Amino acid sequence: MDFLSLLPVLILSIVVHEVAHAWVALREGDDTAQRLGRITLNPLSHMDMLGSFLVPFALYFMADGMILGWAKPVPVNPGKFRDYRSGDIKVSLAGIVSNVLLAVIFTFLVILLLKIQMSAVGGDAVLDFMIRMARFGIFINLILAVFNLIPIPPLDGSHAVYHLLPPRWGDIYRWAGRYGMILLLGLVFFYPPFFIFALQPVFVLMGFADALIYNMSFWGG
Repeated sequence: MDFLSLLPVLILSIVVHEVAHAWVALREGDDTAQRLGRITLNPLSHMDMLGSFLVPFALYFMADGMILGWAKPVPVNPGKFRDYRSGDIKVSLAGIVSNVLLAVIFTFLVILLLKIQMSAVGGDAVLDFMIRMARFGIFINLILAVFNLIPIPPLDGSHAVYHLLPPRWGDIYRWAGRYGMILLLGLVFFYPPFFIFALQPVFVLMGFADALIYNMSFWGG
């Protein structure tokens, strides 16, 4: 039941992540994603069977309820950016920023729903379900934001690192990106401590979110 309430939030979160990449790319001068219809919240334009369904399903049941997923990468032509360096960094970090904003939105949604629930007479299964989904929304978006900051190509954070390296080392670093996803999946599935260590900031930030929810919901903040 939890997985069924979690999956729609995951899909929304990774779709917004990809749309953010596409939208910022357009603002930086690259209309590739726009021409391919990727600036849309329609999930069918973004879903990837492996990353959007199979991997989240496997992780949820194999890694103590942890979940991670991705959509089809947004096609980007950096050669069209008005400024290659700043454009590449902005586009790559746009998805992370979108997930942080969604985590904040879901946090305040939980607060609102709890206030409604406390003012209601008797229990409400629908409100309970919505609160659970919104809490998943906080957690999932924090995971997506933090995980994408890991500086292993082709994750978003690697783009910023690339521009900080000397050209020769940057080329080698980016070339290694073709094996990055295999490395990441191998670590996640065969060396779970990596996953737990890499996502420690998620649990810290989730603690802050829980404290804010408690203070604003139960103390009238």
